Amino acid sequence: MSRLSIVVAGMVAAQPGQGGATWAILQYVLGLRALGHEVTLVDPATVPTEESDAAFAASAAATYFRSLAADFGLQDSAALLRAGTRTTVGLSHESLVERARRADLLLNVSGMLRDPALVDAIPQRVFLDLDPAFNQMWHAQGIDMGFDRHTHVVTIGENIGRAGCGVPTCGRAWITTPQPVVLDHWPVADHVEHAGLTTVANWRSYGSVTHEGVFHGQKAHAWRELVDLPRRTSEPCLPALAIHPDETADLAALRDHGWRLLDPAALCATPHDYQRFVQGSKAELAIAKQGYVRSRCGWFSDRSVCYLASGRPVIAHDTGFTSRLPVGAGLFSFTTTDDAAAAVEALNADVAAHRRAARALAEEFFDARRVLPRLIEAVSSRG
Repeated sequence: MSRLSIVVAGMVAAQPGQGGATWAILQYVLGLRALGHEVTLVDPATVPTEESDAAFAASAAATYFRSLAADFGLQDSAALLRAGTRTTVGLSHESLVERARRADLLLNVSGMLRDPALVDAIPQRVFLDLDPAFNQMWHAQGIDMGFDRHTHVVTIGENIGRAGCGVPTCGRAWITTPQPVVLDHWPVADHVEHAGLTTVANWRSYGSVTHEGVFHGQKAHAWRELVDLPRRTSEPCLPALAIHPDETADLAALRDHGWRLLDPAALCATPHDYQRFVQGSKAELAIAKQGYVRSRCGWFSDRSVCYLASGRPVIAHDTGFTSRLPVGAGLFSFTTTDDAAAAVEALNADVAAHRRAARALAEEFFDARRVLPRLIEAVSSRG
């Protein structure tokens, strides 16, 4: 594959303290760079209009961005852009415009980058959907998600457009892709610090959506259906769960049923913290947003991919991903509490073998050296 100039737009620092969200974008940036492409990262940050440019430059987001750029060698190829302005931290707006003019491809996560000077000149403009079902359903309800500003639409919801999936295609030909992981940055881990089932999650993130009479909720809605799980297994359930202290009823229910809640702000705030937490876990219990489960979109978490790459088995809420990923060795799927409890028992029957199988799954299905060239080829083949 020839060397391309690629702009990746996505949130890495605009909301600091989200180490996992940062990694979701870094997998593309670092993976494409490792393949020899010129990669420019743009993080469009929405900032209150009353905040001065000087305050923006001194903000927690800017501090986080500078640290991230230094840690991953992005000082000369990344910018935190104050959305709707020419103000940046990192590369200047003029430098971004120059790079956009020579770029071959834009990967625009959720269409976040809307600056015409940085978007319109790029011949292949990809809306990269990392939140399948919700983006499409909002568009179907008349909300402008930005699809029309792009030449291609790509989603990690690998069942979209297939029978049995309840997600509208919105009249688009969706290219599907797995989440990539840069295996050199995610080696097999050799130490367990959190001896139990962990994950990193937000109890709520944004509004739920009803489509064709079916309610598609958040993790809060899915978790409530599985609240009894810790009572069904002797394995500690240790989620790093961001949940507001005002959610008193849910907090009480979680604790009463045996969930031992960890603080993601303390354990996963930076990419390095997040990696240490994932790799220091015995295995993941991955509860998905209710909307992913009900829509059968096939979503599979970038977080779970990091667990697998680290040689950490995953017990994952079935969103329809079982149509393409093998389960039973290194990866287990569940729909009910009974399923999840049975998966824990199967995992504990031979943890070492499941660790090896987890890494093998990451290498076969999610290796950025395979996933990203296929994605570029799929986009290029559609003009």
